[in-house]
Amino acid sequence: MARSALTGTRIRQRRTLAGLGQAELARQVGVSPSYLNLIEHNRRRAAPELLEKLAQALGVEAEALSEGADARLLEAMRDAAVMAGDEVVPGPELDRIEELAGRFPGWAGVLAAQHRRLSALEHVIERLTDRMTHDPHLSASLHEVLSVAASLRSTAAILAETDDIDPQWRARFHQNLHADSLRLTEGAQALVGYLEASQQEETGIAAPQEELESWLAARGFHIAELEGPNPAAPETLIEGAAQLASRSARQLAVAHLRRYRRDAEGLPLRRLLAAVAEHGADPLHLAPVAGLGGDLPRLLRRLACLPPRAAASAPVGLVVCDGSGTLTFRKPIAGFGLPRFGAACPLWPLFEALSRPLQPIRRMVEMSGRLPQRFEAYAVSTVLQPPGFETPPVIEATMLIRPAPEDGDGAEVSAGQITAVGTSCRICPRPDCPARREPSIVAGEPAGQRV
Repeated sequence: MARSALTGTRIRQRRTLAGLGQAELARQVGVSPSYLNLIEHNRRRAAPELLEKLAQALGVEAEALSEGADARLLEAMRDAAVMAGDEVVPGPELDRIEELAGRFPGWAGVLAAQHRRLSALEHVIERLTDRMTHDPHLSASLHEVLSVAASLRSTAAILAETDDIDPQWRARFHQNLHADSLRLTEGAQALVGYLEASQQEETGIAAPQEELESWLAARGFHIAELEGPNPAAPETLIEGAAQLASRSARQLAVAHLRRYRRDAEGLPLRRLLAAVAEHGADPLHLAPVAGLGGDLPRLLRRLACLPPRAAASAPVGLVVCDGSGTLTFRKPIAGFGLPRFGAACPLWPLFEALSRPLQPIRRMVEMSGRLPQRFEAYAVSTVLQPPGFETPPVIEATMLIRPAPEDGDGAEVSAGQITAVGTSCRICPRPDCPARREPSIVAGEPAGQRV
């Protein structure tokens, strides 16, 4: 159903909610009640000027009358329909979503909110599973708690089962019970606090690298003090940073900021923003521009740290790995899962680039999940230290991730040109992946289709 076809229905609903009679509203906007009646029954179109008057009289935005439910609400409802899959009998009427949102905006909002809540909980479960499987800190904490509990049980058993204990030894056992109880309390509190950190965003702190990423995320990954002719010293920028709690994190931060400054000198922000304004943020179009594509990894890194206003219009993610495939930097993007611990999906173009140094790679990828999302990935690897007869090469790969263009915004892509990827094998639901290393703990992907 066309959006405009429900404009009259929305006007009638808003008028009823406002407690206005048809004649009263018609008088306020300067039309006859009969003409307003035709508009409300979708038999006449309201001119833009009249629509503005109606919106002002009803106390709403004109878009609320002409477009109805906003795009985010409709998209959430479509996602909820796809997630339901075959569990709904009969299936949801996707062609009537706009009508449902227009006639019952309250219930549509509840449905969208429930879907967002369910998606958020699934995301938390995935992160907790990933953490419990691979996190060495969690494993050590659990081992400490279990060890103390076993010690308490052993001491308590001795006291309970032995009647003729020497008073001096009994006092020692009591002291041990007291000390172990304090250890158990402190260990349990630390463990709970550590697990609660996973309820936060992906920047939850668990290691020096994550401390750095948390600090950068709080700044939007853009360091304005390092742009321009008079940059600040990296050491002064990290002073007092609460996220950079450990010495290792501060060392990583200084190294990152020094590279950031070199990137800013090699590719000034003003030149990059001018090129983005003219050619868009697609690296495929920016690389041929004079002065931009000479150092592709630098271009990708600079696109990932644009100022907030520019970044909001062209969101991107960035992943960097070393020659072993270990992720050394992560800037997340919504919909593209990045593992906190353990190995990532071996099918990422990032790892393909490791085997093809200096050769740029562009791939359309589809991230697994209840609602698969498509992205464009641009990857390239470089040799940081050239190999010698007695020294191995040091290789680094960089991958920029950006949302796939909407239909009609880019070249058509056939299904065979899309690479199916995941976050990591442990939580990837794709059942027949040729690169799978271990069984997945989650169910296979539903049969729902993209809407």
